[in-house]
Amino acid sequence: MNPTLQQKLHLTRRHFLRDSQIGLGGLALATLMNGAAEATPPDDRTNPLRPRPAHFAGKAKNVIYLHMAGSPPHLDLFDYKPELVRRNNELCPESFLRGRRFAFTSGVPRLLGTPQRFARHGNSGAWMSEAVPHLHTVADELCFIKSMHTEQFNHAPAELLLFTGSPQFGRPGMGSWVTYGLGSESQDLPGYIVLVSSGTFPSAGNSCWNNGFLPSVYQGVQCRSQGDPVLYVSNPNGMDRDMRRLSLDALRDLNELQAAELGNPETRTRIAQYELAFRMQTAVPEVMDINREPRNVIDMYGAQPGGSSFANNCLLARRLVERGVRFVQLHDWGWDFHGTGNDQEINNGLRVKCRTMDRAVAALIRDLKHRGLLDETIIIWSGEFGRSPFREGRTANSANLGRDHHPFSFTLFACGGGFKGGVTYGSSDELGFDVGENPVHPHDLQATILHLLGLDHTRLTHRYQGRDFRLTDVHGHVINEILV
Repeated sequence: MNPTLQQKLHLTRRHFLRDSQIGLGGLALATLMNGAAEATPPDDRTNPLRPRPAHFAGKAKNVIYLHMAGSPPHLDLFDYKPELVRRNNELCPESFLRGRRFAFTSGVPRLLGTPQRFARHGNSGAWMSEAVPHLHTVADELCFIKSMHTEQFNHAPAELLLFTGSPQFGRPGMGSWVTYGLGSESQDLPGYIVLVSSGTFPSAGNSCWNNGFLPSVYQGVQCRSQGDPVLYVSNPNGMDRDMRRLSLDALRDLNELQAAELGNPETRTRIAQYELAFRMQTAVPEVMDINREPRNVIDMYGAQPGGSSFANNCLLARRLVERGVRFVQLHDWGWDFHGTGNDQEINNGLRVKCRTMDRAVAALIRDLKHRGLLDETIIIWSGEFGRSPFREGRTANSANLGRDHHPFSFTLFACGGGFKGGVTYGSSDELGFDVGENPVHPHDLQATILHLLGLDHTRLTHRYQGRDFRLTDVHGHVINEILV
C-alpha cells in the first residue's frame, strides 16, 4: 500500500486537532477580528489617536463643520425663488400640504416670498441675498447643495441624524468616526474639538459630539474661547506641573496593572487621555490665545480677544486645523427664525444675525486659502433642516415675518477639501417646497465627507451588540458630481 495512504488510515480526531491547531486558531482569530474595519485598527496601546492610513488617498485632511443651530432661512439667503416672491401672501396650494406635518403650522398657510434682495455673484453667478455681503466675495469658492432633505422636522432628532447618522441618542458623532478611522496629526491636542457660541448648546446637546459606543478617547472635547479653554485641565491649587507628572506616573502604573489583569480597552484609553490632558496644559492655552494673531487677521474675522463669539471660534478653528486637529465642530445658536420676536424675523432680524457669521465665515475661507490650507480642509455650513416657504402658523398675524421648520428641501454649502468651487448641485421646486432634482440626504453628505478624507463609509464600521455599525447606517452614496 502507498505509505501516504497507510498513514492517513491511522489518523484520528486527536491527530487532527493537534496538527491543525494553527489553522483553527487562524480561523478563530479571523472571526474575532471581522468586526474591526476601520482604515487601520487603532491597536497602538499607548496612543489610540496616532495618525493612521486611510482606505485610499483622500483629498482632505481636516474638517471644519459650521452648524447654524436652529436652521437658517435658506430661502432668504441662498435659494432664490422669484415665483414665490410673485405669489407672496397667496394661500398655499393644498397639493403641497396634503399628508404632511409641520412643527407649528396647521390648516392652509400663506406663501411667504423673501423680503431680502437677491443678486448673482462671482463668475459662477451664484444667487445670494444682501444679508451675506462678505460671502459674495468668496462665491466662486462655494459649492451649494440646494437639494438637501431629511425625515426629521424637530431640532434634536434632525441634529442627531445630521451628526450621528441616527435620529436617536447613543450613536457616535461624525468627528468620532473620523478620528476613530484616521487618528489625529496633533499629538498635543484632542483630535476632535467642539466650540459653541451664542450662549446655548444645540437642541441635541453634547450628543452631537458624543463617542457613543466607540472608545471614549474619540469623544469631541468642548473648548471655550473665554475663561479656562478646557474645564478641569488646569492644575488644582497646591499642585505644580512636576507634582502632576509624578501623580500621572503613579496612575499610569496602576492602570497598566489593571489593563494587564482585566484587558479592558477603556483602561488603555484612560491612560492615553491622562497623558493627552498633561500635554494639553501647555498646548491648549497657546492655541486658544487669539491675541497671538496679527491685528489685521483679528479684524478680518471680526473677532474680539478675551470674548466668546462665533467670530472668535472661526479664527480658533483655523488655528486648530493648522496644528493638525482632525475635526472641528462649531455650533452657533440663534437661527430658529419663527418670527416670534424681533431677533427671529427674516427681514432686519436676519441681517443682524448674519453680520458676525457672514464676516467670519468669509474670513475663514480667505485665511485658509492664503495659508495653503483650503485644499486640504473641508468646510461645511448648514442647519439641521430648512425653513418653510410659507408663514409660520403662530405668527401669521404678526408684524414679524417668520418661517416654520421644513425638512423637505433645504440648502447648505461646502468649500475646500476636494469640493468643486463655484457650482450648484440640485434644486428645489419653483416654490421651494420639495427637491426638484438630485436629492441629497444627510447620509449622502456624510458618505461624501468621509470619501474626501480617504474613508469608505461602508468599511468604516464598529461591532457593537452583535452588529456592525457605521455612520451612514445602511444608506448613503458619494456625490461624485461635486468633487474635483
